[in-house]
Amino acid sequence: MKITNRTIVLAGIAVGIAALLLTALGNPANMGFCIACFERDIAGALHLHSAKVVQYVRPEIIGLVLGAFLMSLTNKEFRAKAGSAPATHFVLGALVMIGALVFLGCPLRMVIRIAGGDLSALCGLAGFIVGIYVGTLFLDKGFSLRRAYENNAAEGTILPLVLLGLFLLFLAVPSLFQLSQAGPGSLHAPVFVSLLIAIIIGMLAQKARLCLAGGFRDLILFKDVNLLSGFVTIFLTILVGNLFLGRFHLGLTGQPIAHSDIWLNVLGMVIVGWGSVLLGGCPLRQLILAGSGNGDSAVTVLGMIAGAALSHNLALAASPDVVKEGVLKIGSVSPSGHVAVPICLIILAFLSFTNLTKEEQNHA
Repeated sequence: MKITNRTIVLAGIAVGIAALLLTALGNPANMGFCIACFERDIAGALHLHSAKVVQYVRPEIIGLVLGAFLMSLTNKEFRAKAGSAPATHFVLGALVMIGALVFLGCPLRMVIRIAGGDLSALCGLAGFIVGIYVGTLFLDKGFSLRRAYENNAAEGTILPLVLLGLFLLFLAVPSLFQLSQAGPGSLHAPVFVSLLIAIIIGMLAQKARLCLAGGFRDLILFKDVNLLSGFVTIFLTILVGNLFLGRFHLGLTGQPIAHSDIWLNVLGMVIVGWGSVLLGGCPLRQLILAGSGNGDSAVTVLGMIAGAALSHNLALAASPDVVKEGVLKIGSVSPSGHVAVPICLIILAFLSFTNLTKEEQNHA
C-alpha cells in the first residue's frame, strides 16, 4: 500500500501532540515518548535490573503494540511471519538499546530533546545519520538477514498478548513489580490515559509506517523525503508546543535527563542508526512491526529489553548531567561503558560483513 505524505504528516503531528500531552500529564521532561527509556523501565519493573530510579511498567510500550495490532487487523495487513536470523535480531536489538542508553534516548527522544532546545541531542543526530549512512553502504552491497516465512496466525499474536497480560497483572497485583519511588521512573502520566494515547499512536504509526531510521535511509538511498517528513513534523509540532508553553530551553548542558559528553552522544547514536538500518527499522518501528505479526521484530524487542538489563547491570548506561550545590557535573559512562561502545561497533561490523551475499563477501 502506498503511504501518502499527508498520512505521514498527520501521524507526525499526532505523535508530537502526544509527547507534549504525556509530558504535561506527568512523564519526565523531554521524554513524552522514548521507546528505549520506557523499555528500560519495564525491564526494571520486571526485576531484570536494580537501578531503582528507572523501574515502571510503561503503558506506552504496551499501547503502541496493541494499537499496531488493532490497525493491522483492521487494514487486513496482519501477517504472522518469522525466521529471518532470530539470534541476529536479538543481538542487534540489544546493541541498539546499549547505544541508546549511552546517548540516553531512542531516535524519537532525540527529536523530542532537540525540539526542547537540547543542543547535545544535535550531536546525537549527527551520529545517528553517520550510523545510518554506514548501514546503507552495507545494504547497497547486499546485506540481508534473509527472508522471513509465513507462520500460524497465533504466532504473530504472542507479543501483543504477553504485553496485555503484563498490563493486566500490573493493574491487579502492582506489588509484584519493582516500581521507582524517585527519579524518572517515578514520573508518569495516568495509566489509562497513557495506554489510550499510545494505542492511538500505535494505530497511526502502523498506518503511516513511521520510522526515523527509514526516513534517513530512504533519503540517502533514493533521495526520497516522504518517510522523513513525519519526523520533521514531530519536531516542528513539539518545538511550537514547547515555545508556546515556555518549555523550550536552549543549551548544551543541564538538559533534563541528558548528558553533554559530545563523543558519547555521537557514538551512542552511531550504534543506534547502524543497528536500526540492519534491522529494517528504528525502535519505534520494531514495536509496530511486532504488533503487526512480525515475530523477528518481537525477538528484537525482547533483545532490546535484555540490552537494557545488561546496560544497567554492567554499568554501561550513561549518567545525566547533574547540578550539585551550584556546580555542574557532566554525565558520562563508567569505564565498562567506554569499553562497551567500541565492542558494539565491532559486533555491528562483524554482523554487517557476515550477512553480505557470498558474491559481495568475495568483493569485500
